[in-house]
Amino acid sequence: MSCSHRRIGGRPTVLMVDQMEPVVAERCAERYDLIKAWDVDREAVLQARGHDVSALLASGATAVDGRLLDRLPNLQIITCGGVGFDYVDLRSATERGVVVTNTPGVLDDEVADTAIGLLLMTVRELSAAERWVREGHWASDGPYRLSPTTLASRTLGVVGLGRIGLAIAHRAEGFGLRISYHNRRRRGDVPERYAYYDTLVGLAAAVDTLMVVLPGGAGTYHAVNAHVLGALGREGVVINVGRGSVVDTDALVASLRSGSIAAAGLDVVEGEPLVPPELLDCPTAVVLPHVASGSVATRRAIGQLVLDNLESWFTSGTAVTPVRQVQ
Repeated sequence: MSCSHRRIGGRPTVLMVDQMEPVVAERCAERYDLIKAWDVDREAVLQARGHDVSALLASGATAVDGRLLDRLPNLQIITCGGVGFDYVDLRSATERGVVVTNTPGVLDDEVADTAIGLLLMTVRELSAAERWVREGHWASDGPYRLSPTTLASRTLGVVGLGRIGLAIAHRAEGFGLRISYHNRRRRGDVPERYAYYDTLVGLAAAVDTLMVVLPGGAGTYHAVNAHVLGALGREGVVINVGRGSVVDTDALVASLRSGSIAAAGLDVVEGEPLVPPELLDCPTAVVLPHVASGSVATRRAIGQLVLDNLESWFTSGTAVTPVRQVQ
């Protein structure tokens, strides 16, 4: 890829389609000709300035598809603020020679901590118990009920044992959980005590807790479906810190309502931020507003890696953390 860039006033033009940490916009404005899409008439800007844009910043609120890329014929790099990039059409980017980057590594610990916290909240009904106090029931109606499920002696099946999945597994072992996993292929660099299952249904049948850490996209859409949930069984708990599209929400609600699984804890939901009322009505579902990486420190680290990718590209023509492109 050539390292020449279209410049306005000697500076590369960067289009930020989604809002990120304020420091990202501030530093981009210092270094580059920055266009903040939410501050302008996007259609008018694409018409007038699309040819100038060398880099695009996104964090998931805007689909970066072939139609958008067609409006940016001189685009060279897309920097994604987060580990997920399912909102970017990788094939269209590859066909146009556009490099795509994300921010792996900097949010692994935060997401893993949240996953374990969500698991505890779910199996011990901690958020429901806290509401019991806030709503005055402890004083008027007595103690909260005994939780029917517990973390003790559970078997954890990690669906997607990548960086984050492995960080979750390490934490879960500290709670005495036995670990199994399902990936597209067996990992040769994990402890032998981690049992591998080559099908998701096989994993679900072997464990009582599914920890979903899969990215979104067509290849993982509704991977956790009614068949998988049925295999998990009545003591089963589903935790999702991957992408909402991985879990079939209708099948999940039906399983919770019927009691064919015990509970679910979700940091991500299909169609978020709109959450189906049917899901919220399930008393054994815990739903968080996609906060797994939502700490000041982690978001700052994500923003810094976005900036590092841009700086590296515009100075050397290489990205710090490129994602694997479609071949």
